[in-house]
Amino acid sequence: MPQLPAPDYPDDVRARLEADAREIIARYPDSRSALLPLLHLVQSEEGHVTRTGMRFCADVLRLTTAEVTAVATFYSMYRRKPSGDYQVGVCTNTLCAVMGGDAIFEALQDHLGVGNGETTGDGKVTLEHIECNAACDFAPVVMVNWEFFDNQTVDSAKRLVDELRAGAQVEPTRGAPMCTFKDTARILAGFPDEREGAVEAGGSAGPASLIGLRLAKGETQPARVVHPRGEGPQDERPAGPAVEEGE
Repeated sequence: MPQLPAPDYPDDVRARLEADAREIIARYPDSRSALLPLLHLVQSEEGHVTRTGMRFCADVLRLTTAEVTAVATFYSMYRRKPSGDYQVGVCTNTLCAVMGGDAIFEALQDHLGVGNGETTGDGKVTLEHIECNAACDFAPVVMVNWEFFDNQTVDSAKRLVDELRAGAQVEPTRGAPMCTFKDTARILAGFPDEREGAVEAGGSAGPASLIGLRLAKGETQPARVVHPRGEGPQDERPAGPAVEEGE
């Protein structure tokens, strides 16, 4: 059975999106290079990339819908079905997993009553497991609309999603203030981030991230003795350099 054509946006919505699209396209020497930000733009309209959105991108860039669909389905940052105001991603890559990420993900599935990639009935939270986000020294990490919530536990993660669903003001561990997924998508399309304090917000590397830099600079520090769980210090002595000079 042939697929019906995608419906078009209402005239006022299309006019607004076309104005935004012209601004985005003007940034690039080749118009097709604007496809990624344009997909974020249409995602900011409906919360996911719809057939209507892909058709719009194809029209303004003079591409085929097949070319646009190939890109939209390749990248996981583009949602293909309705999703929540807050995309809650639990890192389950190796370090976060062993530090508690797997337990957090399982607990949130039970707590929210959803599976991976599913959205709560109130439309507030979509839960998913995600791959490494280069924040291993803050493990286990939970991300909400790509903002960091570091050093999470099962209890703190449950409180986080409860506050998001209740509409409470939630502050990331570092980075810009929270906003909805649609607002995040518009920022990723390249439009100004108008959140108060967003420009000044930032973070810094954790102590574990800086160890390699300190070693490269020739700085030394005593080795840390890690004991088996449940056991205390046993005959600790100050550790010398890990590698003797001349070895």
